[in-house]
Amino acid sequence: MSQVLSTAEITETPVLRFAGNLFEPLPSGALYWHAQRTLLVADLHLEKLSSYARHGQMLPPYDTGVTLAKLERDLRRTGATRLIALGDSFHRDEGSRTLNDGDRARLDGMTDMAEWLWLSGNHDPAPHALGGRCLPHLDLAGLHLTHEPRRDRPGLIAGHLHPGAHLHMAGRTTRRPCFVHDNRLLILPAYGAATGSLNILSPAFVGLFHWPALEVTMLGKDRLYPVSPRRLVRG
Repeated sequence: MSQVLSTAEITETPVLRFAGNLFEPLPSGALYWHAQRTLLVADLHLEKLSSYARHGQMLPPYDTGVTLAKLERDLRRTGATRLIALGDSFHRDEGSRTLNDGDRARLDGMTDMAEWLWLSGNHDPAPHALGGRCLPHLDLAGLHLTHEPRRDRPGLIAGHLHPGAHLHMAGRTTRRPCFVHDNRLLILPAYGAATGSLNILSPAFVGLFHWPALEVTMLGKDRLYPVSPRRLVRG
């Protein structure tokens, strides 16, 4: 990754400024809101591979454990007192009931560590009985938190689209999940271990952003890379 991006485009700890607020994007795909001591994550898709296995696709169902371990590290690292999951936390509604004993114990421990708010998504619209509160959406400190992005409400933070940036520089290309915003709409990358990404130049993103104001922060292995939208390519 560092061979593709120039030194001028790499910062160790980028700050994401959105709608008058400061956030710390993490290499994991989480977003830490220091002023609210709140960790934001989108599209965990817990129990995705176990759901596939139940429907005949025999894939190793370890994604839930990997995702929860990463999330626990982020909670401990940031010291967040609140976690907000922006929908599609489970790949299907029944995922909240199919957790194995170890994953359930780890999740229960985390919901005891911090206030936990589950926002509903298109994959998991029904409330569940796990720790924390289930809400359709949330207004907090002047921002609107929800699952699906839209353009008509300034200060909206969402997930759903699994944004990714395809970058071309110096004859090399790379594609990685990313944070993307235009100071009115912010979309987080998918956090789950079994999720992919969708190029932000694809039709699903058309009309959502004011392109001259676009800011893109790409996830690397252990750091983040703010990149110019001019470097982005389709595909």
